[in-house]
Amino acid sequence: MASPGRRVAIIAKKRPDPRGLVAAYLLVIGLIAASAGVAFGDFGERTPQLVDSAVAASVPPPVTGEPVALAPPAAGILSLPLPRRPPKPSGFRSLPAEDLAAMTETTADGLRLPRVAPSGWMPWIANARRFDPAGPPARLGLLVINIGVNEAAMRRAIEDLPPEVSLAFLPGTPDLPRWLAQARTFGHESYLMLPMDDPAVAERGVRPIEATADGPENLRRLRATLARGEGYVGLVISPPGRAAQSETVMRPLVMEIAERGLAVIEVNPAPGTSPIQRLTEELGVGYARSTDVLDYKLAGDGVGGNLDRLGAWVGETSADRAPRHAFGVVQPDDEAITAIAAWYKGQEGKSTLSFVPIIGHFECRDACMARLRAQPAQLRP
Repeated sequence: MASPGRRVAIIAKKRPDPRGLVAAYLLVIGLIAASAGVAFGDFGERTPQLVDSAVAASVPPPVTGEPVALAPPAAGILSLPLPRRPPKPSGFRSLPAEDLAAMTETTADGLRLPRVAPSGWMPWIANARRFDPAGPPARLGLLVINIGVNEAAMRRAIEDLPPEVSLAFLPGTPDLPRWLAQARTFGHESYLMLPMDDPAVAERGVRPIEATADGPENLRRLRATLARGEGYVGLVISPPGRAAQSETVMRPLVMEIAERGLAVIEVNPAPGTSPIQRLTEELGVGYARSTDVLDYKLAGDGVGGNLDRLGAWVGETSADRAPRHAFGVVQPDDEAITAIAAWYKGQEGKSTLSFVPIIGHFECRDACMARLRAQPAQLRP
């Protein structure tokens, strides 16, 4: 700051010659280019090469004129895995479009429900995965139930499990038709879980079958479940609660299932014939039952060990009895899916038993066979 009383003179400087400015700019640009050439350039006559930035950053400049081997890219740079491709062929029948369309009806209240086509085709046969009946007569199967609670586990079950494994979806699964279609694309035979005596499922928009509800109400609930998706084989009932143990409650429901050409799987470890089993035989419904819940938490050697034991029992031979068949039931968690995939891979090359979808474990007695004969093509494997 100037002191008081002191005069400050402002002197106008002479403007520089524009030609001098241009020369100065050119000199600065030249110096920058020369510095860059020293730091990064190659003063030989080699053709410039494009190098991955991660590689270039990790390789020091050469000291001599000898070529230097480039280090591999950094390990942390990874690409996303490609989505799984479905197997081909899918293993399902190819039916004419008119037969497929005829196996669905739209009710007056807008529900799309399965039904027996006028030609005689039934959904439980049309939607089943095919298998070779000429394989070893001892048959082993696997059903994964309650799929749909966890989307990541559902996707793994569809994409990572072998196609011979059948899948049973909760009817309250969001976007269920898309997941059923995806399961079929990957070769899986699909089923719907029938909610029984479980008030919690009402939170997912599906009312369960209850012993305390009247017949018409339970029938409405059954139809609401059937309308949640398409392309499934039938219904899975687990566990056998009060409603499932009542023939009075189950008779109109099994009759509806029969008339719509669906099948029933019962997960029931209790001994003896169940009410559902008697009704399916009487009304002509395909029926399968499992008493084997392969929970890895209940065995020290896990799902794989359970499958080995079940396979050993199925594979036992005896001259005085027919070949055995059985299927196990498992929940869709990551450990179980990993164990099943590993077990299946370990079975490659073995031919002592047939690993088949659940359709290969159904009983179809007299009344059921009479219904199948309405369309003889259904009797062919």
